[in-house]
Amino acid sequence: MAYAYFANHYDRLTGNVSYIDRARYFDTIIKQHTDHVELLLDLACGTGSLSAELVNLGYDVIGVDSSAEMLSFAAPKVPTALFLCQDMTSLNLYGTIDVTICALDSLNHITDEQALQQAFNRVAMFTAPEGLFIFDVNSVYKHREILGCNTFFYENDDCCCVWQNEYTKHHHIVNIDLDFFVKDGEHYFRESECFSERAYTPNEMDAFIKTAGLETIAVYGDDTFNDPTNTTQRLIYVTRKLPVERGGISANNTKSIRIRRKTT
Repeated sequence: MAYAYFANHYDRLTGNVSYIDRARYFDTIIKQHTDHVELLLDLACGTGSLSAELVNLGYDVIGVDSSAEMLSFAAPKVPTALFLCQDMTSLNLYGTIDVTICALDSLNHITDEQALQQAFNRVAMFTAPEGLFIFDVNSVYKHREILGCNTFFYENDDCCCVWQNEYTKHHHIVNIDLDFFVKDGEHYFRESECFSERAYTPNEMDAFIKTAGLETIAVYGDDTFNDPTNTTQRLIYVTRKLPVERGGISANNTKSIRIRRKTT
């Protein structure tokens, strides 16, 4: 999915997200579970706002996104990071990475089970032994009760957005239609984008993780370090790659690399 129009408005629509706080949150999780991180992958990095804050915290970052339009905003925002235009189901890196972060319900955008399993497998393949895969997903509760069949409206000085959802109980899928009305002088023109997100049950997520040769270290609720509840909207999974002898996936002919950030 290109997100040709969405990319132009993404940063404004996510203006309520504190990327500084999210980066610090992930940094705390990483430091709780490993003291060796040479290379970090920001998977589905979008316009690079989280990548920028992770770089500011001292990480060497590779950003991957399937949208060239999104990456056109990310590259100038974070000139010291390496950005690759790839679908996560066919992830193909130059070597292994130590930590992967996939944030802001990006995995929910994969509505096909086999495709999502392939994404997990590819991440695991390019993760160094004992490396971490940290990701968040929207919960079934959020899809059913919060997003549901609701309509949301966002407005700023030069654009407004009408966000319409259609919830289907089967697979807890929310079909999302976005209509942007962009000001051009005294007139407005309309741009539209549509996509779907699927919420997976904890049992389904556990199966994806185990099949990929990963183990779950912790599951947190709503960007805290607390256990999830029945009304948790965002689940944060902390997983680790198992060694090959315990079922981990090996990346043949890959070796660890380090990308050095530019200094001034």
